[in-house]
Amino acid sequence: MTEAEIQNEIVSKGLTAPRITPQMIDESILAEQYYVFPGTTLTVCALTLKNGYQVVGEGACASPENFDEAIGRKIARENARKKIWGLEGYRLRSELAAA
Repeated sequence: MTEAEIQNEIVSKGLTAPRITPQMIDESILAEQYYVFPGTTLTVCALTLKNGYQVVGEGACASPENFDEAIGRKIARENARKKIWGLEGYRLRSELAAA
């Protein structure tokens, strides 16, 4: 199930409690940087969040013949972005518990 499909299901079921949305995740990202380790297929993405915290994701290709830097960047970025969900979920839960 894609992220968009999940969000559509949440909306269609009328689930209105505070939650984190994909838009909120995307808006939390201030900058992104990439690095491919020389002689490897390992691509690393560092996402800097608006509060200055950095989240890192990685992607690697098993066969060097299949390595494509653009694809590696997409995979590494998505892996870094997925980590933001947990951080934002923790932040929201802390805010709800404090209220």
